[in-house]
Amino acid sequence: MSLAWTRRAVLSAAKRRTKTLPHTTFSASFTTSRHHDAMMMSTTVTTNMNLFTAINNAMTTAMDTDDSAIVFGEDVAFGGVFRCSNGLKDKFGPSRVFNTPLSENGIAGFAIGYASMGGTAIGEIQFADYIFPAMDQIVNEMAKFRYRSGNQWNAGGVTLRAPCGAVGHGGHYHSQSPEAYLAHTPGLVVVMPRGPKAAKGLLLSSIRSKDPVIFLEPKALYRAAVEEVPTGDYEIPLFQAEILKPGNDVTVLGWGGQLQVLQSACQLAHDQYGIDCELIDLQTILPWDVETVQQSVEKTGKLVVSHEAPITCGFGAEVVATIQERCFLSLEAPIQRVCGYDTPFPLVFEKYYVPDELKNLEAIRHVVEYGG
Repeated sequence: MSLAWTRRAVLSAAKRRTKTLPHTTFSASFTTSRHHDAMMMSTTVTTNMNLFTAINNAMTTAMDTDDSAIVFGEDVAFGGVFRCSNGLKDKFGPSRVFNTPLSENGIAGFAIGYASMGGTAIGEIQFADYIFPAMDQIVNEMAKFRYRSGNQWNAGGVTLRAPCGAVGHGGHYHSQSPEAYLAHTPGLVVVMPRGPKAAKGLLLSSIRSKDPVIFLEPKALYRAAVEEVPTGDYEIPLFQAEILKPGNDVTVLGWGGQLQVLQSACQLAHDQYGIDCELIDLQTILPWDVETVQQSVEKTGKLVVSHEAPITCGFGAEVVATIQERCFLSLEAPIQRVCGYDTPFPLVFEKYYVPDELKNLEAIRHVVEYGG
């Protein structure tokens, strides 16, 4: 990607953009809420979508409503590996939807430059495993851009999408979940949806956010997860967890594709042992909704946290430390983490590696029966 090409693209977009992003300070809107019915929908018309079509629909909506929005990345002009950008180049043209060289650092750097000129940059990292070459730009530039300028400029118009997690055959380099690496970076917002309806609303909120967002998409759900999704423009607020199933016996917490597993585990716990689980989807990993989780644990006295990423220094560790600190006198059992193992992601042994519903059921039983 030549400097001249980058400069021409940025200047061209700057001329046609219709808005300038306000220079707000990071975390100005991090107030969380327990009210989870705050979808802002312009229509009640819905249609069946899987995850990748919901992502595509969200980007279409964003580009329809913001002339400065562009989509770029490796192979996105052809529809992308998972077809998430299918048809966007035909609709919006090659100046707004285009391929980049095979350079994740270049994709992130271009996104920062474009957003700093007031544009809306929607970049794709082809697999979340490939995000590591871009960490210098993400951690040292994107996340600190507003802070180091004393709020004179920002890169808040950046959203980087990345498919993450196990897929059944991905092996070492196509299965990782890097949310904990990213969540260790002040200045970023990290989001992971559980399904199509949440994905569209959260992605639109991310694209329109005034902070840079890393949007992780559980790739195993691209075609497997199907829901009725509103066809119009709506947003789901960032920084808010959602209580998917109220309960009184134990709080069960996860994010992304793991919610499919946890829903099954909670149902098994109810059917086999009469355990009433309260299931929570964190949705935004950084900054996370501490208050909703805290209030739930104060009610149930027990917590199980589950994610695919390795257990050591996984984001579940941050949740456990915070809840232990805030809810110590309410806890009736040690908090349990059900996570991936501390090994490279295995190809042949994936089914043993992932924290499935039976492992989570065992943890749920353990905390409920603890001391009994």
